[in-house]
Parts: sequence; structure tokens; C-alpha cells
Amino acid sequence: MIRATRVVRRADLGAGEIVDRIVLDHGDRHRRRMAMRGLGGTAFLLDLPEPVLLDDGDALRLEDGRLIWVEAAPERLLEIRAADDHALKRLIWHIGNRHIPAEIGADAVWIAHDHVLAAMVEGLGGTATPVERPFRPEGGAYAGGHGHSHGHHDHDHHDHGHAHGHHHPHG
Repeated sequence: MIRATRVVRRADLGAGEIVDRIVLDHGDRHRRRMAMRGLGGTAFLLDLPEPVLLDDGDALRLEDGRLIWVEAAPERLLEIRAADDHALKRLIWHIGNRHIPAEIGADAVWIAHDHVLAAMVEGLGGTATPVERPFRPEGGAYAGGHGHSHGHHDHDHHDHGHAHGHHHPHG
């Protein structure tokens, strides 16, 4: 099976034959190694040296130089809004305290659809509207600005049910 061994960022896309495209949700856009098949049928093995967060519009370079276009799949999300900037910041704090991926915009926050978190947001005076759109969460403080990784495992983070060895102060 042909391998994809390099990511070409959207900003760096130049000459190259785009032969197929692949549509991936947030979890599948953060991988190191995975068998994939493009919408046009091109089968390949994603085989990168380390986990990388693929962005909408990036491409994967196959060993023979051809490119596979990456698209962010629409996902079921909650769009969270508040009456004012201070109220939104307060909601962001509560969401961040739960260690879930969040995409932060100028006047809204998007998280994976979760009825418990929707109820929490509404209980705190915000709105949580179901939407379907690509999910581009923040990378996290330790990810070098691109992707969420603590450097010790190769999977997407949706559950922080394991120890990380860092301290979260209370009070």
C-alpha cells in the first residue's frame, strides 16, 4: 500500500497533482498512522513520524508525489453564546475546567454536542445551540500552537480520564 509520509500545509501548497480528497472529523484529523481511503477510492497508509493535526485545506503527499486533499468534515457541535463578553469568558472558564476541546471565536465557542454541557451553559445564563460545521478546536498550551498533545500518546483527546502528571490548582 502506498504511504502518505508528509503533510503539506494549505499555505505551502504549490505544484502537485491532487488526485483525491479525504473528509475527516476532528479526531481523525489528529493522527500519526492510519489506513485511509479517499472519496475517489485511493487507498493509502498515513505514516507520519509523529501525530499531526491536519487542517482543512492541507494535503497529504504520497510517496510518488501525488497529493490527497484534506477536508474537515461537518460535526455535530454546540455553539455557545452569552449576553456579553464577560459572561462568555465565564462560560469559557467553566468549559475549560472540564478539559474538553473547544474552538474559541470572537463572540462564540464551539464544543462537541453534549446535552449535559448544554444544560450547564444554559444554567449559567448562556445559550447552547446545536449546529453542524467543521470543528477546529484550540491546540492547547503544550501543543506548539498546532494540535492537542501532551507528547506521550497517539490518539485524539476526547476523554481526560487518565493521569497527566500536571497540577490543577483549586481555590
